[in-house]
Amino acid sequence: MMRHPSSNEGSHSLATSFEHELSISSRAIHADDYINSHRAVAPPIHVSTTFRYNSDPDKLGQGGNIDPNAPHDSHTYSRDTAPNTTRLETLLTSVLKGPSLTYSSGLAAFHAMLIFLNPSRIAIGHGYHGCHGVVALLQKLKPLEQLTHSDLDLEKLQPGDVLHVETPFNPTGEAVDLSYYRRIATQRGAWLTCDATFAPPPLQDPFVHGVDIVMHSGTKYLGGHSDILCGVLTVRPDLEETKRWIDGLRKERVYLGSVMGSLEGWLGVRSMRTLELRIERQSRSAGELVGWLESARLDANSPVRQLVAKLLHASLQPEAKNEASWLRKQMPRGYGSVFALVMTDEQLARRLPSKLNLFHHATSLGGVESLIEWRAISDASIDRRLLRVNVGVEGTEDLKADMLQAFMALLAERGELVKDEK
Repeated sequence: MMRHPSSNEGSHSLATSFEHELSISSRAIHADDYINSHRAVAPPIHVSTTFRYNSDPDKLGQGGNIDPNAPHDSHTYSRDTAPNTTRLETLLTSVLKGPSLTYSSGLAAFHAMLIFLNPSRIAIGHGYHGCHGVVALLQKLKPLEQLTHSDLDLEKLQPGDVLHVETPFNPTGEAVDLSYYRRIATQRGAWLTCDATFAPPPLQDPFVHGVDIVMHSGTKYLGGHSDILCGVLTVRPDLEETKRWIDGLRKERVYLGSVMGSLEGWLGVRSMRTLELRIERQSRSAGELVGWLESARLDANSPVRQLVAKLLHASLQPEAKNEASWLRKQMPRGYGSVFALVMTDEQLARRLPSKLNLFHHATSLGGVESLIEWRAISDASIDRRLLRVNVGVEGTEDLKADMLQAFMALLAERGELVKDEK
């Protein structure tokens, strides 16, 4: 049973129309319907940076420059709010299940989060080297102790500090237990933040496990087409009710200046419409590809065994086989589409990408196209034998065939090289 909402109910109108919780896809397509002030099905692109004040002098300065013809889409200056990014933030708030704010990149979001929380210590373990770079920049401005996730370091956390967890983490796609870190953060009085870039909805909901702020590099899966830069911060709803953090983050964003551009905001809205479809397919395909590769790696007659020393992915963690494990509870709908190949030597890792046809050799991830990267190019701290793989939406059997022919080409090339040396 459903009822038709009135036009002035705003962001809650969709939820109140149904007796059950709508799917991610339905919310990603319709959560912003209340913003519309016209009959166009596809939202327009607004590129203006500034917006006219009320023409009535007696109404100037009252109510934040609200346009009575578009009460949910009223703005003053785009460094504060703008039509396309406001619409995107509405979708993100619905899909990520908490009030959300966008930024010009994932690192801009991480930077804004640390500026806002202003910790004296941050415990940050495995993960994206760029976040470590942001910490290093902040250390130029104030005392900020960087800790690891070791038991000894975690005991150093004090109230107001930050325990930052990335899961699944970059570049291997392996996961860690958020509930474990929630217990540590609670014991120490620290804020628990999570970079959930590698497992967007529907794969993982960090708020279920007590995370305070969730961060996404929207450049990756939320954007999904390798054509926007975007960062997102989402605050746990019950925390927002008492702390009103989103208002504070928005005010600080005005002065940081790290807002998304209008075109990027519009592209983000386009991307969100297909989020669930893309993520489910990519994660399912990656699971199949990883399973196939691991089986081949263990087969004495397979070319994969001769070239690949190890595969890394959340689906290969021991907990993935246990239905009662924290991993199965944390990621019940798949383990993400990023995994790592560790080749038997550096030269193989350097040369494999050039043998592939359906995997572009490029950095970044999360787009509809499959990517592979010899990770040492981007991150000097990584094992030089490691290749990061992101599975796109191509046919899984096609990707398997491409991988197999690339391995065969490497073996043939290695045979030729041996002959040349003789």
